[in-house]
Amino acid sequence: MLGGKCLGKVSGPEEMSIRGLHQQGTLTIVRRSSSKSKSGNFENSPPHNPDTSYLSSQSVDLEEILDNVDLTTDSLPAVDTPDACDKAALRLRCLLRQLQHGEISAELLQRNLHYAARVLEAVFIDETKVSSGGNECARSSRRGAGLTSSSLGGGLDPDGPQGHAVVTQKRKLRTPVWARLRNIHISNPLRSIRLADEDDELSEVQPDAVPPEVREWLASTFTRQLATTRRKADEKPKFRSVAHAIRAGIFVDRIYRRVTNTALMQFPPEVVKVLKTLDDWSFDVFSLNEAALGTPVKYLGYDLLNRYGMIHKFKVPPAVLECFLGRVEEGYCRHRNPYHNNLHAADVAQTMHYILCQTGLMNWLTDLEIFATLVAAIIHDYEHTGTTNNFHVMSGSDTALLYNDRAVLENHHISASFRILREDDCNILQNLSREEFREFRSLVIDMVLATDMSFHFQQLKNMKNLLSLAEPSVDKSKAVSLVLHCCDISHPAKRWDLHNRWTMQLLEEFFRQGDKERKLGLPFSPLCDRNNTLVAESQIGFIEFIVEPSMQVCSDMLETILAPLNVKDTTDEPNNGKTSL
Repeated sequence: MLGGKCLGKVSGPEEMSIRGLHQQGTLTIVRRSSSKSKSGNFENSPPHNPDTSYLSSQSVDLEEILDNVDLTTDSLPAVDTPDACDKAALRLRCLLRQLQHGEISAELLQRNLHYAARVLEAVFIDETKVSSGGNECARSSRRGAGLTSSSLGGGLDPDGPQGHAVVTQKRKLRTPVWARLRNIHISNPLRSIRLADEDDELSEVQPDAVPPEVREWLASTFTRQLATTRRKADEKPKFRSVAHAIRAGIFVDRIYRRVTNTALMQFPPEVVKVLKTLDDWSFDVFSLNEAALGTPVKYLGYDLLNRYGMIHKFKVPPAVLECFLGRVEEGYCRHRNPYHNNLHAADVAQTMHYILCQTGLMNWLTDLEIFATLVAAIIHDYEHTGTTNNFHVMSGSDTALLYNDRAVLENHHISASFRILREDDCNILQNLSREEFREFRSLVIDMVLATDMSFHFQQLKNMKNLLSLAEPSVDKSKAVSLVLHCCDISHPAKRWDLHNRWTMQLLEEFFRQGDKERKLGLPFSPLCDRNNTLVAESQIGFIEFIVEPSMQVCSDMLETILAPLNVKDTTDEPNNGKTSL
């Protein structure tokens, strides 16, 4: 019913797949093309002048050294000290080894990756901050260090106590133990490249082997550094530290993705089978509920956030996400509502996914906005009481008193959900920056408040007026708010058997409210008198005056939003003879 073009779907990469789903050929949502990393091995020659305080490569057994590495993070040296690189490198090797045997906890691995990433960044900052007069001296003193920084998803925490350290004095790096061990092979996404004793230039890095995120980071970071570096006009810039940063960053990023993948929640085969139809407009959430043994939000919410890459992009610990979804599911089931329960939450979230994916709306939004949109859909009716806002106001409930009779339930859904997110074991936003958190929270609040039916006609009127302008400019918050509102009332547009079942459950919930109103001596709310409600007529009126106009305005809005994107896609590839997705 909603206009737009179908977005192409590809098989999910190993890093982003759920193990059970991956085996069944699950789909991963992509918004941009990405390059496939190549894997290779490399060896590092022994240093010419080893430090006597470290073990010689001829006498050290790699396995013995790694067995003795203490992976706790309580007594690590500061990231700007000489020992930090050696410690970080050894820990990375040890982490990789333990991952292969499944002996490392996700929490301990994440802490070590955070530390290693900060060390890498400190080394890079140290090298790029050196003035032109001391470049050669600094470069020679650092040869053999082998690793620099990356701002990739290895776990940089800008708000952490050691994040983004600026080194104020030159570092005297000793050759690390791991670099002295012979025949050490690392799964490198670039071709076989030596780590030490060479002035690598950016041209040596294969462009198609570098992920887009790395290229974006490289362009922005190095350009700023270049502007402050003094050099002769005819001097060719060297990119040794930048090239190393790419290699080390990808290495850390791959480890982080690997542990995330191994820690992902297990999906029962029955759930996997149902989720294969997640991209369908008339997805059967009742079948999912049966397969998931009454926990559809847990599996559908997890799968959606994983498909869109939110778990990796925002460094959401899998165990924390599972806990959060479990708590949300419990809240939806608290009042045992026939309609406003966890099935409704899963249904709305799946419908939101359909519109994001199949119309191409996701290409208009940032990753953070997609994250907020999916979470808003999941929590939009959290702890719903099974009664309307009007019932709360007329009965003088505590919730109505708390929110001053304004959007009573919607305010509670938001407030209660963010209380969960304040708990450490449920805080899926723990790795967002302050600015990202504020933007995320603001968008979720706007979207959930817009599901208040008392705003329905004003919301449609405002959007119609906006679209009638000669050059309409649609605000993202208003756009996704209207989409969520349409998803919330979309079941009449689904398959008949699904719509009929939803209708019966909604009317039963209304009738239960009517029973409460009778006991309290309150007048019946519309459609709440079980002895005097015309089911067919009520649904026809609901479809004709509420659902159909909402869907039409939403469709017009999406066409306005996406038309420029589709034109741009067409003009970008004029000679390929293919229609842009």
